[in-house]
Amino acid sequence: MSDKNTVLIFDTTLRDGEQSPGATLNLAEKLEIARQLHRLGVDIIEAGFPIASPGDFEAVTRIAQEVGTLDNPPTIAGLARANKTDIDRAWGAVQWARKPRIHTFLATSDIHLEHKLRISRNECIERVGEAVAYARSLCEDIEFSPEDAGRSDPEFLWQVLAVAIQAGATTLNIPDTVGYCTPTEYRRMIEGILKNVPGADKVILSAHCHDDLGLAVANTLAGIEAGVRQAEVTINGIGERAGNTSLEEVVMALHTRKAFYGLRTNIDTTQLVRTSKMVSALTSIFVQPNKAIVGANAFAHEAGIHQDGMLKNPLTYEIMRPEMVGWNASNLVLGKHSGRHAFSDRLKTMGYELSREELDKAFERFKALCDKKKVVTDADLEAIVADQFETLNEVYKLDSINVTSGTGSSPVASVRLLDEEGEAHADAALGNGPIDAICNCINRITGANAKLTEFHVHAVTEGIDAVADVTIRVEMANGEGRKHVFSGRSADTDTLVASGRAFLAAVNKGLRRTRIRV
Repeated sequence: MSDKNTVLIFDTTLRDGEQSPGATLNLAEKLEIARQLHRLGVDIIEAGFPIASPGDFEAVTRIAQEVGTLDNPPTIAGLARANKTDIDRAWGAVQWARKPRIHTFLATSDIHLEHKLRISRNECIERVGEAVAYARSLCEDIEFSPEDAGRSDPEFLWQVLAVAIQAGATTLNIPDTVGYCTPTEYRRMIEGILKNVPGADKVILSAHCHDDLGLAVANTLAGIEAGVRQAEVTINGIGERAGNTSLEEVVMALHTRKAFYGLRTNIDTTQLVRTSKMVSALTSIFVQPNKAIVGANAFAHEAGIHQDGMLKNPLTYEIMRPEMVGWNASNLVLGKHSGRHAFSDRLKTMGYELSREELDKAFERFKALCDKKKVVTDADLEAIVADQFETLNEVYKLDSINVTSGTGSSPVASVRLLDEEGEAHADAALGNGPIDAICNCINRITGANAKLTEFHVHAVTEGIDAVADVTIRVEMANGEGRKHVFSGRSADTDTLVASGRAFLAAVNKGLRRTRIRV
């Protein structure tokens, strides 16, 4: 429930967060994340932009039907531009939720009005009034966002927001769309709205800040100090360009500094690390080690003085305990003698709810890994599940990889793929390294002409038998020559095999999107 002392958490990982280059999620992945966001306790899930594509509409619909109808469900929101077509599409998707919301928006800065929308200020006001009123005729919970509010003329912004309230908006979101504001400016903008917009104190004000200058969290907290009671955030701060406000940082700032802010959230903070790891695994976007709250080094102490202080009293160098955000949870050790029940139970504890078929495949991968490793850790399991999600709806399936490489010779790779009909396609190719040879070979078979733009590999755990987790980003052009970025991720004890699978996963995404076929 919301009150003046509670900050609602509006998570837009599945909408704004998915706009990170290469972070496209399939339906199964979106559902897994949505379920975990419910466990985390977010108040509103912005599930997507239903008009954007049939896939987005289906994802928002399924989330509304499956997550939006659970016990104590979150509000499920769909984004819509300020026109009837978008609003109808959004309502068609979110209407199945117990608590649906239509989130509509229109830019208000002169830069956007003149160069993007090519409309006058009066036309902007008229469109906002019509769109919000129409949305309210369908749904009781309406959010309106004046895009690029941070660079809008304040007096015009007040006019637009007043019209939105009169038309039936229940939440006013104030976006710093390009991350331009400083905390002082953002706070003053919120204060100005509360002072000059009739009815602003009767609706919920929301903050949506981008991180182009690294100020997203600071701006959001400044807005909260000024009276904002909804924070629009993403897990790990992912999003287009430099990203969005980080959910875990805002939540823990309010939690840790409760004496200062005097506010609370409905978030179960012990789920933060688990949610962070799931989103990282499924979007193929790694969390940097020094990331606040959820980074691997967030609670690591190497300096001797720090270690001495920690041994005497953790409060000397830790303002929060790692257990508070989900670190250091007890682990059930799994190995080759572990059964399906223990395996399934551990995945559920980690937040994954797999179908019987998906569980069978994951268990098969787990047993294969047990033959190579004595102990399988949670990190290994996350890698297995993330890898399995990458293989859903494959255009091509990897059947075999063989690589010959060594000093004084050109690396050569031979790859065998199976298409959707099960027909085998095999080829061989040279490269300036073994991984380049594998990529060249996959390109020859699929005709994708994918250009490798990023390659990351790290060991999931320690030791010689560690699983290699490989993330790859490729650039592919559609039939019109427009370039898109796609990511792929895979894990295997053989780094070359993991690399081939990751590259093929990225290529498969591109093939499904651009309809390229051999």
